[in-house]
Amino acid sequence: MSHDIDGARFSDRLKRAAEAKQALLAKLRPRPTVTDPMALSRAALKTRELVEVRAKRAEARSAKKAAALQAVEDAKILEAAQAATALEAKRGERKERKALTKAEAQAKRDARYAARKARQ
Repeated sequence: MSHDIDGARFSDRLKRAAEAKQALLAKLRPRPTVTDPMALSRAALKTRELVEVRAKRAEARSAKKAAALQAVEDAKILEAAQAATALEAKRGERKERKALTKAEAQAKRDARYAARKARQ
């Protein structure tokens, strides 16, 4: 009979349908992921780069702070030097006035002495 052709029976068709369904489900089933052996070293490289970038930024920040502190310190030193110069100038003027006053007093005394001598 022609019914005995391979795969013509109902049970064979059901079996092939079940196999096809299993194959389709196998396609959709998640496969175990293959981990890249370089993934760990790439992560380490990325971490190292991040650490280096952070270190550079911290160094730049500290350099900027140091420069600002140095500028403040320089301004204080300059201000102190200007104050010292002004004080020295003031003292010089005072000494000069005292010297002139002393010279004037000496001149007056000499004039009186000379007038006394002239009278005698």
